[in-house]
Amino acid sequence: MKKETRKRKKSTRVLKHLNGDAWLKDQVFRVAVGGKLAVDKLMQEVGRTVIEGILYMEREELSGPDYHPSHPDIKKWASQGGSVYLGDQKIRVERPRLRGGKGEIVLSSYDQLKEPGAFSEELLMKTLCGLSGRRYHETVEDAAGCFGVSPSSVSRHIVEATSQRLREFKERDLSDFIPFAVFLDTVHRGGMAFVTALGIDYSGQKRVLGFWEGASENSEIGQELLSDLESRNLKLSRKVLWITDGGSGLIKVLKDRFGKKLIHQRCTIHKDRNIQNHLPKRFRKEAHRRFRIALEQNHYEDAKVMLKEMEKWLRKINESAADSLLEALEEVLTLHRLKVPATLRKSLHSTNAIENIFSQVRHCEKNIKRYKNSRMAQRWLAAICLHVEPRFNRIAGYKMITEVVEQIEKEQLQNQSDKVAA
Repeated sequence: MKKETRKRKKSTRVLKHLNGDAWLKDQVFRVAVGGKLAVDKLMQEVGRTVIEGILYMEREELSGPDYHPSHPDIKKWASQGGSVYLGDQKIRVERPRLRGGKGEIVLSSYDQLKEPGAFSEELLMKTLCGLSGRRYHETVEDAAGCFGVSPSSVSRHIVEATSQRLREFKERDLSDFIPFAVFLDTVHRGGMAFVTALGIDYSGQKRVLGFWEGASENSEIGQELLSDLESRNLKLSRKVLWITDGGSGLIKVLKDRFGKKLIHQRCTIHKDRNIQNHLPKRFRKEAHRRFRIALEQNHYEDAKVMLKEMEKWLRKINESAADSLLEALEEVLTLHRLKVPATLRKSLHSTNAIENIFSQVRHCEKNIKRYKNSRMAQRWLAAICLHVEPRFNRIAGYKMITEVVEQIEKEQLQNQSDKVAA
C-alpha cells in the first residue's frame, strides 16, 4: 500500500512540476464539477504536455544542455507550432527546432507522432461500427486544440485506411491455410456482383480467402476468383468440400476444375426456398416440413428415401417443384453420403456462414449512400472482411473434421478402384 501511495504522490508532483500548482487545482475543480467530460479534456491536455515534453527531451539529447553542448554544429533554434495525432484526434503542439550544418534537423519522435496512419485506423474502426464520417466532429472533445476532423479531412483518412486494407487483403499469402471446406457466394453492392470465398481449415477456423468483382455471378468470374486464390498459394485439392447456393455459374467452374470427383454440398436453405417458390401457399408449410425431416436423418439411405417420397408427393402438385428437388437430390445429401456427424453437418449444410459476413457488410456500409467507383466498393469490402475476421469462432463440431477427411479419402480411393475394375 505504501508503495502505491508513493507512486501516486510522485505522479502528482510531476503534474505540478509540468504545469504548476494552480493549474492542477483548477483541473481538480473542473473534474469535480464536470465529471467524465472534464476528465476526458484533462487527458487531452496532459497528453499534449507529455508529447511536448518528449519533443524537448529529444532535442536536448541531440544538442546537449545549454551549458554543455554535445556538438558545436548543432544549435537549438527556438520553436514553432506543429501538430501530432493523439489517439483518434489531431492536436496542436509546440515543436522545438534544431539546426545543423546542413539545415534543419528533424526530430524522429515528431515524425512518428505526426504520421496519420494510427489516426486513420481509429477513424476506420469507428466508421465500421456505424459512425458517420460527416458527424465525426460531434464526437470529438474540444480540448488540447483538436482540429482536422472536418468531413473532407475524415474522408481522406478513411480512404487512406481502406486502401491499405485492400492492399493487405489482395496481397496476403494463403500458403499457411489448408482448406477443408470452402463456401462460395455472391454479395451485390453498387450494381456489381462480388463473388466471395470463405474457407474453413482443418482446425475449424474460418478465413475470408478472397473476392472477385463482376457484373453478375457467372463462370468467368468464378474462374478468376479461383485463379487469384491459387496465385496467392492456396492449395485447392480434390479433397476440398465446396458449399454453394446452387448458382449455375459457380457450379460449372467447379465441375470443369474437378469433374466427377467434385465434393459439392448444395445449400439446403436455398433449395428449400426454391421448392416452396414453385408451390401454392397452402402447400409450402408441408413441403418445408417434409424437406427438413428428411435432412435431419443421420443416414444417407434414410434421407434419400424420404426425399424420393417427397418428390412423388410434389409431382401431384407441381411438376416444376418436383424437378427442382430431383435436380439437386444427390448434392443436398453430400454430407450424409460422407457420414458427416450431425453437429458438424449443421455448420456445413448451408451458406449461412458466408451470409453472416454479408450481413456485417450491409451493417458497416449503412452510411454509404453511393459508390463512386469500383475501387471504392472493393476498398470497403476488403476493410470489412478484415474487420470481422478476428471475431470468427470455430465452427461447431470442428473436432470431427479429421474423420470426415478420412471418409473423403476413402471414398476417392474406392472410386479409383471401381474405375480400374471397369
